[in-house]
Amino acid sequence: MNYLFIHQNFPAQYVHVVRYLAEAGHRVVCIAQQRARQVPGVRHLTYRSASAQRGVHPYLAEFDIAVNNGLSVVACGEALKREGFLPDLIIGHNGWGEILYVKDIWPSVPLLGYFEFFYHAAGADVDFDPEFPPAADDAMRLRTRNAINLLGLDAVDWGQTPTEWQRSQYPKRYWNRLSVVHEGVDTDVVHPEPTARIWLAGGTSFAAGDEVITYCARNLEPYRGFHIFLRALPEVLRCRPDAHVLIIGGDGVSYGCRPSGTASWREKIVRELDGQLDLRRIHFLGSLPYRQYLTVLQLSRVHVYLTYPFVLSWSLLEAMAAGCVVIGSRTPPVEEVIVDGENGRLVDFFDVQTLADAITDACADPVAQHWLRQSARATVLARYDLKTVCLPQHLKLLRRLTPRPGTRSLHNGNKSSVISFKGPSLRPPDGRGPSAPGHDPWASRDGPGGSNLSRALSSSGLLRRVAPRDDDQNFITPASPSRQ
Repeated sequence: MNYLFIHQNFPAQYVHVVRYLAEAGHRVVCIAQQRARQVPGVRHLTYRSASAQRGVHPYLAEFDIAVNNGLSVVACGEALKREGFLPDLIIGHNGWGEILYVKDIWPSVPLLGYFEFFYHAAGADVDFDPEFPPAADDAMRLRTRNAINLLGLDAVDWGQTPTEWQRSQYPKRYWNRLSVVHEGVDTDVVHPEPTARIWLAGGTSFAAGDEVITYCARNLEPYRGFHIFLRALPEVLRCRPDAHVLIIGGDGVSYGCRPSGTASWREKIVRELDGQLDLRRIHFLGSLPYRQYLTVLQLSRVHVYLTYPFVLSWSLLEAMAAGCVVIGSRTPPVEEVIVDGENGRLVDFFDVQTLADAITDACADPVAQHWLRQSARATVLARYDLKTVCLPQHLKLLRRLTPRPGTRSLHNGNKSSVISFKGPSLRPPDGRGPSAPGHDPWASRDGPGGSNLSRALSSSGLLRRVAPRDDDQNFITPASPSRQ
């Protein structure tokens, strides 16, 4: 089969399915911007990123870029067409306009679009944080911004989105043509590791079992609750004199506005808390390579994940898969994954004191958090595991969209039922019990216990044994792990 993927930051959300298709012997071609990462077995065509023309109305600047991106993809597609390349299926992200015109090149080829977020002036991210109120014209600006979403929804044969909440943000008339399929977490790579250890510059080291609080985001900014987290730390560090905080993330801005008067949100909030933070125990690590980032999660005693009502981060699911005790914000994207007291803790996004108390309590009694760690990983295994749940769902969707010989394009206005995939039931099947404590590193030393969700997941066999992996021990200077 011939597959064409389109994504400016390729492989991004498609990394797992692209690797699978290429290794399975399919012909895979991608169109991306010049900075895209290479994937073995995939042919890459690149185009130059566009910028808005001078004089364009501010509301239309992003739309102008999207049109130019779409036309650049057309040029790449025409070149492929001249070579005789005919895709069986086209898969692309709608967010930057790249897939707007591909049906004008190959009108009979099915197009699967990835739809990440539909913008709202009220009830989602824009008006969520009173500290940063929306501008007077945001409703009109966002209505214009959604033009790319709406044109993409009209262009594709089918759509994909990663979570139920993200699908719910789109107009209801499109729900039955949007499948909920998450990219998944490779739980063979992301797993608990009792031998995890890191050394920071200057010789400070931390190991699994140390009192380490972790936080990560692509960039340290309000959309991911960085300002709330940092404001909770003075109380946490006062109550927990041995605790250290590892913070992963850059100083740029991925979402929302830039800070006024300072170069970064980190600088702004640290300056606001001048004299209240023990910066000797707060370690800003910047952006890390993936393996090093995973090692930080593996040694975490408490991991904090806060977000506006916005796109759910991969890092939340990876932290859960690594067996972290996660304290998350009580916002809809997080509530889709975490049930308070069952597989993590939820706190009000803006309640700094409650967040500080939750972190302090979790640090004080790590043994009591054992079942939360088990249930967190088990939730990912049940609903987001790459190999057993998400990749099969993704491949099933591709198969349903790929036309058989003699069939025509699916794009005919058909409003058939949504293809929506759910994880397996959490109800324990009869006749299956939890693993024996001596054979499961997650088994409770105190015998069976924990919440109903934890017991159900354990009984269903979803809490599987994880052995240390050599390739996960590579932070700055790795520990000497046991070799298995």
